[in-house]
Amino acid sequence: MVYSSFGIIALLIHIIINYDVLRNSNKDESSANKTYRHFLNCVMCYYISDTLWGILYEHKLIYINYFNTVIYFITMAMSVFLLTQYVIEYLNEKLLFGKILFFTGRIYFVCELIVLSVNFFYPILFYFDESGVYNAGKVRYINLFIQILLFLMISAYTLFISLKKKSRRGRRYRTIGFYCVAMTIFIFAQIFYPLLPLYAIGYLLGTCIIHTFVLEDEKEERRTELEKLLKREQLRKQELGTVKNMAYTDSLTGVRSLHAYSEAETSINRRIANGVMKEFAVVVFDLNGLKTANDTLGHEAGNRLLKDACRLICNIFKNSPLYRIGGDEFAAILEGTDYNKRKELLLSFNIQIEKNLKNGSVIIAAGLKEFYPGIDRSLNDVFKQADKKMYERKQLLNDMAQQM
Repeated sequence: MVYSSFGIIALLIHIIINYDVLRNSNKDESSANKTYRHFLNCVMCYYISDTLWGILYEHKLIYINYFNTVIYFITMAMSVFLLTQYVIEYLNEKLLFGKILFFTGRIYFVCELIVLSVNFFYPILFYFDESGVYNAGKVRYINLFIQILLFLMISAYTLFISLKKKSRRGRRYRTIGFYCVAMTIFIFAQIFYPLLPLYAIGYLLGTCIIHTFVLEDEKEERRTELEKLLKREQLRKQELGTVKNMAYTDSLTGVRSLHAYSEAETSINRRIANGVMKEFAVVVFDLNGLKTANDTLGHEAGNRLLKDACRLICNIFKNSPLYRIGGDEFAAILEGTDYNKRKELLLSFNIQIEKNLKNGSVIIAAGLKEFYPGIDRSLNDVFKQADKKMYERKQLLNDMAQQM
């Protein structure tokens, strides 16, 4: 039972360590990953047959154990072939030696099936005597010797390829190569101790090493690459956001730009066309005296005048976006709270401007027009009427200034 107990423990550890690989399968995975999963399944079958072998052998169930031993050798040969195929696909090097190694593994597996077939009639691989004692044939030793050669070939191949790789991939190649060297040692020991689970120990050690230092390292490398991609994407978004913010913001006044107004116009026109835009208003503003300030006091004075004008408008129309659509022209689109209070806000704004007219502060003419569904077809229709009212207000302010 000691022999079988180790097989059970090896099987449980095998499933626990490789659960994620055994469970996950998708169409997009690489051929190397598929082959490795097949290899793990084959090793799992090997553990099961190896465990049953100990139980059946202890209870002298010769005939059942004979067929179980056939499965044992089949899974052993299949696992060697699949490991060979996995290494070749994983390295993905178009070398002649790799092709030779691949066909050698396949030929070995086919020969093993032939030997097992012959063994039914001539016990050249193994047999059980009348007392139920297991006896190894000469071909068994040839079989293990061929496996040693295959593992040494895999080891030499991976270590040779790893010399050309100076990254984490090279370290993974060397891990596989050193595991194959270790496996040859366990197989060599199995020749002299056929009733010890040395072969199973080698596979358990190997699959744990590959999972920890190859598969997990690949996952870590992919996570690192993904983090780099995410950082680059975030940086790109930040750069795009910065560029977009620059394009949508007037550099002098800090209010929204003509480009932003054009985009808002497109959005509102789309909502009007879809019948979902029910109410909004446009206020057009025009700053008086900008040209005079630039010509007589300089552009710095003109810039201060523009900033004062924006500050005044934003202080009153607090909940509405303000756009600079020309040198001294601005527009605000009123929705929600400001739309509901549009008359009070415009009256408050005009009162402030008339105060400014008396004390010589910034003068801004404003004209407001509401959108009427079914009559106005676009934002521009509303803008034109607001612009007309702004000029009427501008004329009134000029008249008031002349009367002072």
